[in-house]
Amino acid sequence: MRARVVAIVGCALLALCIGAFGQSFAPFVVKDIRVEGLQRTEAGTVFSYLPVKVGERLTTEKAQEAIRALYATGFFKDVRLEVQGDVLIVYVEERPAIAQITFSGVKEFDEETLRRVLREQGLADGRIFDRALLETAEQELKRQYLAKGRYGAQVETTVTPLERNRVAINFAVTEGDIAKIRSINIVGAHAFPEKTLVDLFVLRTPGWLTWYTKHDQYSRQRLAGDLETLRSYYLNRGYLDFAIESTQVSITPDKKDIYITINVREGDKYTVSSVELSGTFVVPKEELERLIRVKPGDVFSRARLNQSTKAITDRLGNEGYAFANANAVPNVDKEKRSVAFNILVDPGRRVYVRRINISGNTKTRDEVVRREMRQLEGAFYDTSKIQLSRRRIDRTQYFSEVTVETKPVEGTQDQVDVNFTVKEKQTGSIMLGAGISSTEGFVISGSVSQQNVFGSGKFLSVNVSSGKINQVYSLSYLNPYFTVDGVSAGFDVYKRKIDATNASVSPYKTDTWGGGFKFGYPLSEVSSVSFGIGAEDVNTTVYGNSSPSYQQFIQTFGDHYTYGFGTAGWARDTRDSLIIPREGMLSRASVEVGAGDLKYYKLNFQQQWLYPLSRTFTLFLNGEVGYGEGYGGLPLPFFKNLYAGGPGSVRGYKPFTLGPQDINGDPIGGNRKIVGNVEVLFPMPGAENDKSLRLGAFVDAGQVWGQGQDLSFSDLRYSTGISIAWNSPFGPLKLSAAQPLNNKPGDQIQRLQFQFGTGF
Repeated sequence: MRARVVAIVGCALLALCIGAFGQSFAPFVVKDIRVEGLQRTEAGTVFSYLPVKVGERLTTEKAQEAIRALYATGFFKDVRLEVQGDVLIVYVEERPAIAQITFSGVKEFDEETLRRVLREQGLADGRIFDRALLETAEQELKRQYLAKGRYGAQVETTVTPLERNRVAINFAVTEGDIAKIRSINIVGAHAFPEKTLVDLFVLRTPGWLTWYTKHDQYSRQRLAGDLETLRSYYLNRGYLDFAIESTQVSITPDKKDIYITINVREGDKYTVSSVELSGTFVVPKEELERLIRVKPGDVFSRARLNQSTKAITDRLGNEGYAFANANAVPNVDKEKRSVAFNILVDPGRRVYVRRINISGNTKTRDEVVRREMRQLEGAFYDTSKIQLSRRRIDRTQYFSEVTVETKPVEGTQDQVDVNFTVKEKQTGSIMLGAGISSTEGFVISGSVSQQNVFGSGKFLSVNVSSGKINQVYSLSYLNPYFTVDGVSAGFDVYKRKIDATNASVSPYKTDTWGGGFKFGYPLSEVSSVSFGIGAEDVNTTVYGNSSPSYQQFIQTFGDHYTYGFGTAGWARDTRDSLIIPREGMLSRASVEVGAGDLKYYKLNFQQQWLYPLSRTFTLFLNGEVGYGEGYGGLPLPFFKNLYAGGPGSVRGYKPFTLGPQDINGDPIGGNRKIVGNVEVLFPMPGAENDKSLRLGAFVDAGQVWGQGQDLSFSDLRYSTGISIAWNSPFGPLKLSAAQPLNNKPGDQIQRLQFQFGTGF
């Protein structure tokens, strides 16, 4: 039977052919359906998309629907329907499949990253080739390069047909140079120097550190953040009408240089005429008024106003009013250049916490996080307890980020859920310590520790030091929650050899086996006490050129000692962070008492204080005093002497070298020690917003005195210098370069000292 062509459909003429189809046949009952032209697609796939089955009546509408459905699959670039008698024949021409995707000229990205980007756009090996998707993918690749500052990047695509209806796609990339910001201009600024305003920005012109920070590369998000910083700077200094009128970002024709121009209108400077509270007071009004940091006569500051409203809502939150509002309504007097505020207080409804949810702890157990909670389920909502809980979770140092969110429970008016979201961080570390000097060269020691073993919150450390002077092999364990109320318990086992013949002190050797148990008990949220008991077995060796006091000790008391010791300590820590602290105090006191073959005691007290001088500068003060003595007719063992000098003490001097010396000029330590440090910490110039990198300018002082010496502050040694602390991708790095200020003959100098470690 002669075939009747029902419809021939192409992509560009789909509507026209559907219209023609409707004029070419009369409806009929389909006895059979055949599909021709398939190479990779299964016939069943075509049948599943057809709106008509064998035995059903085929109408013009169903034929049009079939054509649309088959095109919508994306598998075919041409579809044709024919009718032979009562048989429907579906002719299809498949789109080619992507056999492979290759790249050339790509250096900025690794190929796997680009393949992932293309996969998100629908292009990947084995998928159906669609030229429209290819054009979208090209634009996405260009966008990726634009995000890296390569505005001159070009992408050319070559599609090569292969056998079995396949294609190979090659992306040839000309990356070009990275465009750099050459200038940032602020037009209309008169109240403050332009340089002062530009220095507030993260974006900047190329500098000596921008190779690392990339802050000389334009980013729309960074510019938006810088504009908000600029706006806040003016609003916090009284310029209530400040506005950014326009921003122009231009790039040179060669796509290498970027120029940013910001036009601002400063307006007048306003003072605060009055501040009043109104609304509903569930807390005494007088108490809320004391929280207001904006006073009449002050220059207007948005920051202080926001701090005031936040303090009020936090205070109400402590009473269970989780959704309290304190809105400051301004009344501006432009003639007097003053503004009055009425803070409207709305406590809302008092609520209690239904559930506390924790997410993000992929390794750390829920119980480890929950034991730090001070807000209880079923209790009234308390902002202070929730924030304390967040700080306690952060201070475990198991997480790099801790956020908290309060959500109302649907269907209720007096219940909320508190959701804590944490981000796990590397809690294991491999630490390397090193020092450089002209006599000892390069000395390395190391340790491997895990603060969060198997997500249990328990601490385990293995320390190995195989230097010429110290050989230490130790195992330490601590369970910070040995009991549910926070009593900690742990132990230490160690073998330690000290070979001072290679050090800068009077020569001797000790070989020590020891161990002990330790316990801690929290007194409050910020203070605790600790106790420990242990025992040591020590063998000592001295030489003919050793200090006479060492030789005298061995002659009198022998060279082998077995003794026990006990320790006790107290600590109070109010620092805001353990990683990068900016404010707060740390106080520590400890005592160690030995009994047995050796009878001695050692006392130590340390006080640290941090105070933020500004948004970027922090003052750090540290003081430490130590005292040791024997009892029961025995002297303080010479290997229990106190020492000073080196990192963590007086930088610029070799470790352990300050203080008394023997007749050979070798340091021997003493029984009294004083160390003090004053340091101003600040961000790296050019990387002010990079919290992982911090500089310091310091002055150190310290000295050690021996038995029979008068304690005189004129004996103190001083040094000054700079320090760098960097939480690098490879681990923490601390470096100091110091210059002694009043070194005397016999002092041993070490100007460069550093520590480096890596995490896992």
